[in-house]
Amino acid sequence: MQKSTLADLSLLFVAFIWGSTFVIVQNAIQFLPPHLFNGIRFLLAACVLTLFIKKTYTKAWSKELIKAGMFLGIFLFLGYAFQTIGLLYTTSSKTGFITGLSVMIVPFLSICILKEKPRRIVFFSALIGIIGLFLLTLGDLAGINIGDLLVLFCAIAFALHIVFTGKFSNKYEPLQLTIMQLITVSLLSFVSSLLFEKASLSFYDFFNKEVISALLITSIFATALAFLIQTKFQQFTTAARVALIFAMEPVFAALTAFIVLNERLNGAALIGCLLIFIAMILTEMPSVQKIKRANTEQKHEM
Repeated sequence: MQKSTLADLSLLFVAFIWGSTFVIVQNAIQFLPPHLFNGIRFLLAACVLTLFIKKTYTKAWSKELIKAGMFLGIFLFLGYAFQTIGLLYTTSSKTGFITGLSVMIVPFLSICILKEKPRRIVFFSALIGIIGLFLLTLGDLAGINIGDLLVLFCAIAFALHIVFTGKFSNKYEPLQLTIMQLITVSLLSFVSSLLFEKASLSFYDFFNKEVISALLITSIFATALAFLIQTKFQQFTTAARVALIFAMEPVFAALTAFIVLNERLNGAALIGCLLIFIAMILTEMPSVQKIKRANTEQKHEM
């Protein structure tokens, strides 16, 4: 199996993890404030990954690696923070659609920041993916409020995180780079919780069964494992393809909600899922130049 194919499948697995744990997180933040939950979640994830650090890695903890990890962690934190605060002022359907705009933002950021030249099919696929996300999360899109703008900042933050992960992932050891990101998000989340979340918590809130299970599942699988996979395998693919693969997250979230909560998808949502699948297939198709080159090579061999 080619590295690019393995990378795409691994990143698709990450989208599945994130999408399938949405219901779990949604239940948990009914007991713990979102920033506090994220602070504990990312701290536990960093501790889990630290257990796998080899002694030989300690020599590689350079200032450049720490700066890169903190830099990526800031964008990751901003994505979660803006999305959480935005949900206080806007609907979940609008949040899902606006966050999905990162699929379209990434190719343009890749051109500006990474100097990449994405194929036209990537832009076309991104457009199809956005239409699919719109149909999947169709809701009341009338009017724009402060929550919509905050979630737009969230989409930009996630897009920047994807782009810069592609820039740094092949320069530093993935495990260490991931740990630095998680520590940064955890610290910023705790600070935000102290500043903005004044809710009084009881002993029961912390040791509630749903909270404990959510923290364990999300910290190990949806955080530690997921971001390690992203950091390690994104070096073998493009940022635009990563963004499109991550567009599958709401599809998996919808399927999980259907299985766990018996939430049924309407016709528009089903069409949206289909369009996202089509977008993924299109972006995997080889370019016309590659096909012509392959045909030319075959003729020469004959």
